[in-house]
Amino acid sequence: MRSRLLLLCAATAIVSASAAVIAQTPAKHGSKEAKLNYGPNARSPEGKRYRSQPLVTSIYTADPSAHVFNGNIYVYPSHDIEVATPDDDLGNQYAMRDYRVLSMDRVGGPVTVGPIALDVKDVPWASQQMWAPDAAYKSGTYYLYFPARDKQLDKNGLGTFRIGVATSKSPTGPFKADPKPIAGSYSMDPAVFTDADGKSYMYFGGIWGGQLQRWKDGTFDPNGSDTDLMQDDKPAISGRIARLNADMKSFAETPRDVQILDESGKPVLGGDHERRFFEASWVFKRGNTYYYTYSTGDTHFLNYATGNNPYGPFTYRGHILKPVQGWTSHHSIIEHGGKWWLFYADTQLSNKNHLRNVKVTELKFAPDGSIPTIDPFLN
Repeated sequence: MRSRLLLLCAATAIVSASAAVIAQTPAKHGSKEAKLNYGPNARSPEGKRYRSQPLVTSIYTADPSAHVFNGNIYVYPSHDIEVATPDDDLGNQYAMRDYRVLSMDRVGGPVTVGPIALDVKDVPWASQQMWAPDAAYKSGTYYLYFPARDKQLDKNGLGTFRIGVATSKSPTGPFKADPKPIAGSYSMDPAVFTDADGKSYMYFGGIWGGQLQRWKDGTFDPNGSDTDLMQDDKPAISGRIARLNADMKSFAETPRDVQILDESGKPVLGGDHERRFFEASWVFKRGNTYYYTYSTGDTHFLNYATGNNPYGPFTYRGHILKPVQGWTSHHSIIEHGGKWWLFYADTQLSNKNHLRNVKVTELKFAPDGSIPTIDPFLN
């Protein structure tokens, strides 16, 4: 989310015309759909057809974290709202203030938009900007993890991003937030991965507006850089990982770097904007391989790297998704119904960077475990 504006960047490569659109059944919403750029004949400003259609059109959603609970799919997105705030490098135009959960029994089936699951006014420590969340389940309890600004102002008059947790007995909420953020947490984009041994790990962080560059030594620099990271010839800033305690609400260790290596085994450099980490960590396991996936931000790719344990290091493998329409690219990946699925978002419905819509398309793997790059457009 959240950063230097490159208006409506879109992929240019052409994929086979035989590629199928994943048809979605939108939530009911009166006559709004007729006013939107929606349906298999919808076109981008460049005249291209979209690979897939928005899951829902009654609200704007982005940053989808999808999970399979009790055989059904639940998507935990951020909830975009209309604001008059101009686009800027810090993402102030992304002024989301609550969460609503999307649910479906299968990809392609009817999608239900749940009621408000959590509102910023019900989070004691938070001030604004409920950005990309994630969820987890353990022993009868659902956990919602979310970033928000606290009430301690920085040089820009904005709060410092922390990560909170809220709980519910239902996957769609309502969720009750803990009174304080997770101790030792910072930045944004929490994503929780639970391994086969039952241990859970939180991946988090985002540069530029996400403030990760201000935490170089584990202490927040209120006067630190906003966007110019000044390390093009040095190892890129890494996302973070911390194992969670059994309570799923606290870190069992000090967060550490998630290192991404190039094909020579050397750290990807800060100046390598097509491969370096920007935000939106998401981890899944296929066979014995751990896939660390993330967004490159200002170059608008979704990338993946692979490793043999949750901590990495991870070796860069390639692009998962080419640039979508709009600025941000934030995603999740799940297995359901014998297939793998990529959830992502673009700006098809609004043509505005801060009003996005969640989509899904099938993700495939080559025999060697590599992921063929997906084009979000058909032609």
